[in-house]
Amino acid sequence: IPSFAMKFLSCALVALSVAACLPAYSEAFSVAPSSRVSSSTASAFVSRSSASSPRFATMAPIGAPPALSMSYSVGIVGATGAVGMEIRQCLEKRDFPVEKLRIFGSERSAGTKVETDKYGTVDVELFSVDAARECDVVFLAVSGEFALEHAKAITDGDGGAVVIDNSSAFRYDKDIPLVVPEINGQCTKEGKLIANPNCTTAIGLMAIWPLLKAFGMKRIIMSTYQAASGAGQPGMDELKDGTKVWLEGGDPVNKIFAHPLPFNVIPQIDKFMENGYTKEEMKVTWETRKICDLPDDFPVSCTAVRIPTIRAHSEVIIVETVKPVDLEVARKVLDEQPGLKLVDDPETLSYPMPLTATGQFDVEVGRVRKSLVFGDHGLEFFVSGDQLLRGAALNAVLVAEEMVNNGALEEMTKKVAA
Repeated sequence: IPSFAMKFLSCALVALSVAACLPAYSEAFSVAPSSRVSSSTASAFVSRSSASSPRFATMAPIGAPPALSMSYSVGIVGATGAVGMEIRQCLEKRDFPVEKLRIFGSERSAGTKVETDKYGTVDVELFSVDAARECDVVFLAVSGEFALEHAKAITDGDGGAVVIDNSSAFRYDKDIPLVVPEINGQCTKEGKLIANPNCTTAIGLMAIWPLLKAFGMKRIIMSTYQAASGAGQPGMDELKDGTKVWLEGGDPVNKIFAHPLPFNVIPQIDKFMENGYTKEEMKVTWETRKICDLPDDFPVSCTAVRIPTIRAHSEVIIVETVKPVDLEVARKVLDEQPGLKLVDDPETLSYPMPLTATGQFDVEVGRVRKSLVFGDHGLEFFVSGDQLLRGAALNAVLVAEEMVNNGALEEMTKKVAA
């Protein structure tokens, strides 16, 4: 095939990805987790985190609106950024009971106006802790440094607001709940500061969790294929600009990624650690254990790869199970899991892809099959999910919805009113 034809085909593929482009956020660096008490065996998880446990109560389907018992004053810090804008849109699309929406920003954005579909024109206020404390719930869509400086001050005392933090600042603090509502939503009753997980973890756990409940697990092995949008708008711009340069016969320049990303894959996301894993990979290990209440020595291994797509992360997941696997049962529990869409029909070439997962609330799961390595005690499957939604904005809004449905937000608001 002539080289010009190959480049034409490559350009067409990139154009399809770019067409799905939406603003995205940066994957923040995290800190090492606090040590937790370890269980002696991995199989202990079968009884430790059974569905009957109050930590793992079943929430309403992802499409259901929250139980409307009252409405709330809601604040968003960083609402003019990509994650903040998605949070606002999720609040509107999911009919969260907002009495008043307040948007906080820096000196640069304070005084500007934000047009919304349901809340009219909202003036951007200069952020202050006192102003944020006037809200019932505050979404932080800002850096970890900002969250560390201000989050606890916003929540402190009976007059403080509930804070749902999208950064990595508190994910590994043993006293701060790290929540995927469909898994451990009841943990939102434990305090007014809630941490949102890493996007890669949240997407993978949507499929892992129902299978873990059904069959138990001995180990989890994951390989991720993460879009340029994981590095924010600069990452997407570098991919698009570099692709244009490559197609014109030039050499792409890389400033955001470790190497040029166009027509390449890079097996590094975040910095390398002493054990040879990257921090992004260790985030998956740390957060999976915490969210699912697994032992500290439970085997979770991840290899994270940056790929030249615009938005939505994909993951290959292999699990060794405690109980023998029944494929029909596996597909049934995946199909019934809130927030998950089973896309698994080889005859029609239907399976999860970034192009179909982009902009969707649900994570797609497919290619479900028994593992040739682990036999009757193993499963392999593929997921794709919009990391800006499931891994950030949507998950944060679902946390707030869970707090409405389980009474935590109303109870904490009563304390404020008192």
